[in-house]
Amino acid sequence: MVDEELERLKKKQLEEVLKLQNQSILSEKISVIDLDINNFEQIVSKDALTLVDFWAEWCGPCKSMHPIFSRLAKKYHNVKFGRVNVDNNQDIAMKFGVQSIPTFIMFRNGKPIDKMIGAVGEPGIHMICKKHSLN
Repeated sequence: MVDEELERLKKKQLEEVLKLQNQSILSEKISVIDLDINNFEQIVSKDALTLVDFWAEWCGPCKSMHPIFSRLAKKYHNVKFGRVNVDNNQDIAMKFGVQSIPTFIMFRNGKPIDKMIGAVGEPGIHMICKKHSLN
C-alpha cells in the first residue's frame, strides 16, 4: 500500500534539492568576462545591462576592486559583468572617454547610461546595479 502523502512529500523534497543544486551550478558559472576588441561590442550589446570595469595591472585601486566586482557579479544575475584592461585595449577606453581608472560604466543594449570613477567599493557597485536593475 502506497502512502500518497509520503510520496508527495518525497517528491517535493527532491524538487527542492534539485532546485538548490541548479542554483549552485548557475552561481558558479556566473563570472566576470574579459572584454577586448574581439568581443566587446558583441557582449555589451547582447544583454540589457552590462557593467564594465576599466582597469590596468599596475593600478592598486583597480586590484582592490577586482574581488568586490567578481563577488557582486554572482549576486546581480540580471547584470552582465565585464572587464577591459585599458593597456591592452586603448581604443575601447578612448571611445568611452576613460581617463582615470578604475572606471565603471553601465551599458544598456550597447549604450553607456551611467559612469562611476574611482575605487567606489561595494556600496558603489551595489548602487549602480540596483539603480539600473529597477528601470
